[in-house]
Amino acid sequence: MKLSSATTVVLTGASSGIGHATALAFAREGVNLVLAARDADALGWVADTCRHLGARATAVPTDVTDPEQVRALALRAIETFGNIDVWINNVGTGAVGQFERVPLRAHQRVIEANLLGHLYGAYTVLPYFRQHRRGVLINMISVGGWAPTPYAASYAASKFGLRGLSESLRAEVADMPGIAICEVYPSFVDTPGVSHGANYTGKHLRPPAPMLDPREVAAALVRLARSPRASTMIGSLAWPARLAHTVSPDLSARLTRHAMNAGFRAARPTAPTDGNLFKPSHGHGIDGGLRHEATRARKRRMAQAGALAAAMVLALWRLRR
Repeated sequence: MKLSSATTVVLTGASSGIGHATALAFAREGVNLVLAARDADALGWVADTCRHLGARATAVPTDVTDPEQVRALALRAIETFGNIDVWINNVGTGAVGQFERVPLRAHQRVIEANLLGHLYGAYTVLPYFRQHRRGVLINMISVGGWAPTPYAASYAASKFGLRGLSESLRAEVADMPGIAICEVYPSFVDTPGVSHGANYTGKHLRPPAPMLDPREVAAALVRLARSPRASTMIGSLAWPARLAHTVSPDLSARLTRHAMNAGFRAARPTAPTDGNLFKPSHGHGIDGGLRHEATRARKRRMAQAGALAAAMVLALWRLRR
């Protein structure tokens, strides 16, 4: 598909992180943007930025767990720009903690946002795509759609389910080559979502390195809109995680558990929080800042190692004298 001022892209979860980066990436292509998220102020700021980049953009505050709001989002897109060419289901959240210690309502909310929110988007836009015999539906999943995630069971359930939903829908529209159902599987991405999600562990959460720049994922989504493909893995850990699950799912899950336990033991304490499960998170940042923290920590370790080596050399020199 050629992206132009006649192309309309609907993007959910557009107020921060991958969504914000994706909105800007599409704005630079000059498309029409219909941006959705719960935080109206943050969403409006992103829409204004997209307009400054030359795109026509409209902000539609939307909670994707409400199918009527999702339907209203689609109607607004058609009323404003006359068509929908690309629909990106990008909303995602999580609840981290031992399964039975995470409130049941939190598990329910994760499933509603990550799985049902995508299902509502697909249910709303696919009839329109069928009518026009063309369109691109992109589901943001994550490597969690392939790899078990101890201490984030409902997140894993939603992502595994979303993979099944996407593959099933693609089979249903196989007789309509103008319609594409795309799945995107990034590994860990450095976004504010890490701190915005629910955390019931009592420990500060920090994903393992390497972490992706959200702009890398945004660029991949633009490429998919131009040239759709069924499955896109992003990040150096994505394929190894998928392969490990294929070869030995139980072993990969146990190793992940051990790694997470070690991380929890080393992490500093923090208060449990519902995060953004039941209310919008504030702010419209793209980056989570974790990559920069990791770079600073690596530089500190290198400086310490250098100082230690210099001290050893000085001590040996004095002994010789």
